[in-house]
Amino acid sequence: MNEIHHFIGGKKVTGKSGRFGPVYNPSTGEQSSKVALASAAETAAAIADSEAAFRGWAATPAITRARVMFKFKALCEANIEELATMVANEHGKVLSDARGSVIRGLEVVEFACGIPHLLKGEFSDNVSAGIDMYSMRKPLGVCAGITPFNFPAMVPMWMFAVSIACGNTFVLKPSEKDPSLAIRMAELMLEAGAPAGVLNVVNGDKEAVDVLLSDPLVKAVSFVGSTPIARYVYATAAANGKRVQAMGGAKNHMIVMPDADLDKAVDALMGAGYGSAGERCMAVSVAVAVGGVGDELVERLKPRIESLKVGPSLSADSDMGPLVTREHMEKVRGYIDLGVKEGAKLAVDGRDLRLQGYENGFFLGGSLFDEVKTDMRIYKEEIFGPVLSVVRSNSFDEALAMATDHEFGNGVAIFTRDGDAARAFADNVEVGMVGVNVPIPVPLAFHSFGGWKASAFGDHNQHGPDGVRFYTKLKTVTSRWPTGIRAGAEFIMPTHK
Repeated sequence: MNEIHHFIGGKKVTGKSGRFGPVYNPSTGEQSSKVALASAAETAAAIADSEAAFRGWAATPAITRARVMFKFKALCEANIEELATMVANEHGKVLSDARGSVIRGLEVVEFACGIPHLLKGEFSDNVSAGIDMYSMRKPLGVCAGITPFNFPAMVPMWMFAVSIACGNTFVLKPSEKDPSLAIRMAELMLEAGAPAGVLNVVNGDKEAVDVLLSDPLVKAVSFVGSTPIARYVYATAAANGKRVQAMGGAKNHMIVMPDADLDKAVDALMGAGYGSAGERCMAVSVAVAVGGVGDELVERLKPRIESLKVGPSLSADSDMGPLVTREHMEKVRGYIDLGVKEGAKLAVDGRDLRLQGYENGFFLGGSLFDEVKTDMRIYKEEIFGPVLSVVRSNSFDEALAMATDHEFGNGVAIFTRDGDAARAFADNVEVGMVGVNVPIPVPLAFHSFGGWKASAFGDHNQHGPDGVRFYTKLKTVTSRWPTGIRAGAEFIMPTHK
């Protein structure tokens, strides 16, 4: 059986812990590989290797680092079908969606190619007699990324591209459910000209994670995953003196106003609710039907969901592929069972989907709940699967309150033709990313990604300007040269005279 190990110091390194985790092909349900799970000592060795590479890389001119990122981007584009196929085979995304996720990651690499401009400091001339003041942004050292299974290409690139361009070295701990792509990206980074140790990959579980959160050589930790783990990562890494950005779960609402274009709203809900089998932190999982629009919305959604083409991830005809593991599939199925028990109306039931030739695959059909109440667990909790809940709302204010009062605050959308309503909603909703007639409002790379409330922990968001701030520390220099300055010590606080 194929074995996946680590990438440290510019080469593949065989794991020595003796522990392995299974990697499956979600379409067939068969185990395709096993991944080595690093010990604490192996993780510490990877960190030490990145620390040894840091000084030289930090001293490398920013323009040279940018050229490495340009080359990395070109290599990924040249190999994009290989990368997308790796995502599809281990995660289960359909190939078109897998390809799109690689492209969205490369947009952040493209942003990082502008690092010489992004690192420019500020200068103030002659702030006092003969004194100048200027600031510069310096890299932190070794940074770590702990990434989720749902975006094995995009989310790592959100992290390591900006970090490495800023002059840091990086240790990536990908999800053990789909680890192959991380190794391949590290190989391409080396081929692009990054020195050995600049990007190391350690596969593992909690044992490896805890070392990344506690090792004093790691200066910053970036995490994307569930909210309980995000809280743990934030608390543990911060207690160990590290910078932390920890992105957690979501329950994204889409408000459908009575004046909305229902054709466009239904199209949006289909893509945002069922794309990638709902395994996106920005997936829409709650449709809030305002006024009397609910009945027509549900009637339009039902045939579309029932006709979803669910199939193997490499099939060009598939709209939606399998879920990532059997355990996750059963968890999502359990939420559908729970919704029925809680009294929600199951308008479309995707639990019994069976595909000929793929009977062992981790497939669920799309499911649709109607008449969902805000006190139900299927409304409160993140399901992370192809399940959409429709909640009825009597007014705009009530719909606004639903999104604002929810525990999570990652993304939200409103579909309307009313500019006043859209503006008021965007201004007042307590959610970090807002779409107006856009169902999945993920910011482009030159803006920053991040939610509010229980969806994010830490003071900086992912990529964009916040990413540069997160992966650098500010140094301010006050300079005076001794020309025409009177001799003698001054014992008072310096002030402008």
